[in-house]
Amino acid sequence: MQDATKASGSVAVSSISPVAMLNIVHRALVDGMPSNERQEVRIITATLKPGDRTPRHTHRFPVAVYVIQGTFTLELEGRDPVTAKAGEAMIEPPHIKMIGLNASATEPTHLAIVYVSDPGTPFADLAS
Repeated sequence: MQDATKASGSVAVSSISPVAMLNIVHRALVDGMPSNERQEVRIITATLKPGDRTPRHTHRFPVAVYVIQGTFTLELEGRDPVTAKAGEAMIEPPHIKMIGLNASATEPTHLAIVYVSDPGTPFADLAS
């Protein structure tokens, strides 16, 4: 199988025609990934109704969030809020207190979340 990355961030993957085009939605260097020989990968979906917010929490490892529908805002302690809309992604940093929310009064938010951790690690820890 061949792959080639274009400057636009698209990736062509092909073993036989036709060529499937993959689009890199978000790319980031992160600190704090698990370093054990084995990791657990979780792919999670979440729906936030209008006005929903998560409890204040932290993650032990980075979390990748892709917004399928709506808008998602992340309020991070000591930092400016970060907002992503449908088709965009963000990385939630580890060990930072945060609240995720759907600030819309009318539209739901649908998310796809990828979490790579040491096996058995909780997805989130409640924070005060």
